[in-house]
Amino acid sequence: MKKVHLTPEQRYTISVMHKQGCSQIMIARTIGKDKSVVSRELKLNANLKGKYSFEYAQDMAELRKERMKKPRKLLPELKRKIIAMIHDDYSPQQIKGRLAIKNEDFVSHETIYKIIRQDKLQGGTLCEHTRHRLKHRKRPVGKKIAIKNRVSIDQRPEVVNLKKRFGDWEIDTIVGVNNKGAIVTMVERQTAFMMMEKLEHGKSAKELTKTVVQLLTAYINSVHTITGDNGTEFADHQTIAKKLKTSFFFTHPYAAWEKGLIENTNKLIRQYIPKKTNLEQLNQQQIKQIQHKLNNRPRAKLNFYSPKELFFLNLNT
Repeated sequence: MKKVHLTPEQRYTISVMHKQGCSQIMIARTIGKDKSVVSRELKLNANLKGKYSFEYAQDMAELRKERMKKPRKLLPELKRKIIAMIHDDYSPQQIKGRLAIKNEDFVSHETIYKIIRQDKLQGGTLCEHTRHRLKHRKRPVGKKIAIKNRVSIDQRPEVVNLKKRFGDWEIDTIVGVNNKGAIVTMVERQTAFMMMEKLEHGKSAKELTKTVVQLLTAYINSVHTITGDNGTEFADHQTIAKKLKTSFFFTHPYAAWEKGLIENTNKLIRQYIPKKTNLEQLNQQQIKQIQHKLNNRPRAKLNFYSPKELFFLNLNT
């Protein structure tokens, strides 16, 4: 697909019309481009706060253009930097994106995959830091649990679905092999910032409630909603809602996609805690190390900023 380049005049028009609240279709018609071009421009050249301005967008476009003129040679220093990031469990896409926003030399993610493949052929272990293991797993179908006074996700405010408000959370649990040990996981929907804590006495509703309240109390003004599934560990949801001054909503039975972000977050955690792990053997320090790693890794959906960077930026505004 041929890349579409915008002129400074077109970027200025996008900036003015976007600030006036014009639709992307209207902006596209005005500058004579497809709506997808406008959508991509607004995402690609937005600043750290997600806002689009002509000056910033033009600077980023010119910087990217200059970068593309340079031959992408894999110099030894750059290769060492890439390998170090692989050891920190960054994906090739994350490495490429992170180098780009820091205005450093960068190569394609396919070149980074070549480094990993060549290392494997030579008996190296870089491939062990990649996330996808190409394994299929079967999900057990559980029984429908009746939880008193549960509030359906159907009653959740529409603003939560838009992911434009900071402070809406999803919650879940990870259980160890043979149901030994459990971890509660939570993620903020807009920034993907996650928290996790080992439940010392398993999936007890009372202990989970106590743990969740302890973790979120520090951010109580940024907890507008919490969404969980129908597991019995959330039976004490009313206490959570009361203590955190929030609203707790439940997904429909067997509808994991209705809290897709926490499902995906748990998959990322499984890179460090495989399905057959006995969670009773893990301590809180190990759990927090995993939390720290995931919150500091850049994400493509966050324009290669990390969840931690965006979470505390929103927290302080």
